[in-house]
Amino acid sequence: MNPGGLDTTPAALVALGHDDVRGLAELDLVRTTVDLSRLIEQLEALRVTAVAEIDERAVSFDTLGFRSVKQWLAANTLLEVPAAARILALGKALRREPDVADAFNAGAISSEHAALITRFCEQPPRGMPFEALPSCRQVLLDCATNPAATTMSVRTCIARLERIFESDELPPSEDSDRNEFHASKTLNGRVAVKGDLDAVTGEMLLTALSALTKPRNQNDDPTATRTAGQRRADAFAEILRRYLDSGEAPIEGGERPHLSLHVHARDLARADHDHDHDHDHDHEQWASRDADADAPDLFGGTQFQERDVARLPHLGPLTIATARRLACDCHLTPVVMDDGVPLNLGRTTRTVSKKQRRALIARDHGCAFPGCGAPPAHCEGHHVHHWADGGPTDLDNLVLLCRYHHRLLHHSHWEVQIGADHHPWFTPPSLVDPYKKPMPANNRAGPHAA
Repeated sequence: MNPGGLDTTPAALVALGHDDVRGLAELDLVRTTVDLSRLIEQLEALRVTAVAEIDERAVSFDTLGFRSVKQWLAANTLLEVPAAARILALGKALRREPDVADAFNAGAISSEHAALITRFCEQPPRGMPFEALPSCRQVLLDCATNPAATTMSVRTCIARLERIFESDELPPSEDSDRNEFHASKTLNGRVAVKGDLDAVTGEMLLTALSALTKPRNQNDDPTATRTAGQRRADAFAEILRRYLDSGEAPIEGGERPHLSLHVHARDLARADHDHDHDHDHDHEQWASRDADADAPDLFGGTQFQERDVARLPHLGPLTIATARRLACDCHLTPVVMDDGVPLNLGRTTRTVSKKQRRALIARDHGCAFPGCGAPPAHCEGHHVHHWADGGPTDLDNLVLLCRYHHRLLHHSHWEVQIGADHHPWFTPPSLVDPYKKPMPANNRAGPHAA
């Protein structure tokens, strides 16, 4: 019970409803929020202990269909597997570090700070004598229990201790054994990347990114408005793409790694400019889809449930619009499906040959989109009339586009056609030009456009 008279015992806090919270006076609302946070911290500490105890007892989860404690925990809670793994790792580490466990269980330090301290204790600087460990542990606990402590302040304290105990051996900044890299699927179908790299590996990464993230002149290139973080993400995607295209990757599952896309042929063949049609036509499109609702689809459900959805093996659902963009310039492996079961694996074929790509480069010189001109190495071949819709793979149906403008063509009202001069012409949406006057390709602007 707090001084204001509001019952803040754990049982009372748990019994609070959302309407109860919304009805609290301002001071009670502030106090209740702090009390709830403390209760959550206590419960989190109990969960960490319980999960570690389950692991310690070697409960047989394989009979329940789970390979490990973390898999079981994720399957039976709202946690993702990486989060469950972090809880288990912290619980196991705290068993070996009772002083840190006492501070965590008492609510004096957070789970993040506890994880940082236990990691330091279990992987101390190589030059630190064993007898110095208790003193260093206490220094870190004092830092973490400070009311103003942050993750940055604890990390800074750890960095100072590492510098103090640097030896003739590799310093932490150059110790590749400490490297970590995490790539975790998020709830919204994206991938969150987090890593901790040694100086040399980090330098290689920054060097590779730097060459692909140079800011461009905003007057000449519409993509120049992208932030530094967006440019780094583009550069990272380009590095991955070039690696997979190089053919140098080790064999996995009997073949070189490549991007696999599962999509229903009927969905891929559907026109990708439905948004240009009027609402009546859109209504007709949906009516025709509903009429076909009992036909078998790619994944064994009904057409109503799975139409307009492609899938990636690792990340799952993908929009048909993005699937069509990926299918423009790729190795296409058609898979004939019936009720979700593959009947026949088609032969892998390249839709844009090396010779055709060289011809595209000779004609377009790079990204053909007006005002861009990204170099050919950053570009893909785009089918003007989609290949899945019967569009031929010849020069008069192809245009070279950077990945930004390739996405733009698939996800906006911009259009491209090959003109009588056998060069690309781009028609802007009415928001850009109310008269929708066709614009010549980037390398044809000026005297050539006449």
